[in-house]
Amino acid sequence: MSVVEQYARAHIVTDADQVEEERTAVPVVLRYDPDSDPRSVRVGLPDRHEWTFSRTLLEQGLRAPAGTGEVRVWPCGRVQAIVEFHSAHGVSVVQFESKTLVRFLRRTYTATTAKASATARRQPVSH
Repeated sequence: MSVVEQYARAHIVTDADQVEEERTAVPVVLRYDPDSDPRSVRVGLPDRHEWTFSRTLLEQGLRAPAGTGEVRVWPCGRVQAIVEFHSAHGVSVVQFESKTLVRFLRRTYTATTAKASATARRQPVSH
């Protein structure tokens, strides 16, 4: 099964004063590997840090605030979502367009369904 990898643009949210160039969207990579961990997704940030967390958390967070640990997700208005990452180094708050995350989740479920179908076709039929 192939890995689902989607390149996206997101905004790093901060309360610090920023120059105009820093307010632009940054590249982010969304990944899903059903062979490695079918219940998790990964988000790669520009600082080369990659966060792994529950696919269910991402899905739930698009509808209502979700998460209590290192990763929290919540809707921000009608068309955006926030993913907040906590570490010993601080907090990264990343703002996505919701449709980007929905499209990514849809692709992960399609990949999972395709894998299950392929596995079922390989199973011997017992009589």
